[in-house]
Amino acid sequence: MTYAVGMRLNRGLVFMSDTRTNAGVDNVSTFNKMFNWTVEGERSITLLTAGNLATTQATISLLEERTKAPEDRSPSILEAPTMFQVAQLVAETLNDVIEEHGRSGQQADSAFHATLILGGQIKGGSSRLFLIYPEGNFIEAGDDTPFFQIGETKYGRPILVRAYDPTMSFPETVKLLLVSFDSTIKANLSVGAPLDLLLYDEDSFEAGTRSRFEADDAYFRTISEGWGDALKSALARLPEYTSETEQNG
Repeated sequence: MTYAVGMRLNRGLVFMSDTRTNAGVDNVSTFNKMFNWTVEGERSITLLTAGNLATTQATISLLEERTKAPEDRSPSILEAPTMFQVAQLVAETLNDVIEEHGRSGQQADSAFHATLILGGQIKGGSSRLFLIYPEGNFIEAGDDTPFFQIGETKYGRPILVRAYDPTMSFPETVKLLLVSFDSTIKANLSVGAPLDLLLYDEDSFEAGTRSRFEADDAYFRTISEGWGDALKSALARLPEYTSETEQNG
């Protein structure tokens, strides 16, 4: 399982993903699920992956190959003129990989599904964020839906819905995301550290600031313990329940 989030802010884009994959409790591994392609001064593109590992790795490999040799750059995410067209290319590549599994005799197509979060900016346009489905279609983030989650989303969603604000600073957003990921990790053992983070400044057209939080990271531990203490304290301050009989004396 995976948990990954892509978020739009006034300041730019924020991405975070875990790195755990498992095929049973006795087969747990760490794999990168965050990928970035940058042409300094012209574009920066980030992709988060969730789902079948063979599918996501094949999709990334195809996208990567098309960015290298000039004769293989059609289609390439480094040549697409807009982020919308990049999203189309990525969605088509993902769908092609899944269909190839079917053509090769692997009948359980759903087992090879994957979902992606794509975000970035190309010179001449603003930063954009997309959620790409295995069927090859996608939706774009907007004011009403300013962030996307993929993988194990339900445990970390409530804090994002309650606390997100487009005017948040990067440090505030990182704190929010770490609480969301900590809640997910505590509820589902198939999600785990290290956690990868990328911060992209609007109109920078650079790769952005990338960091990794290990399980024993001091700041991550502080957030985890502090959030637990804060929840207990908030619960204690809420009014006590009294039955209707007690209320009526």
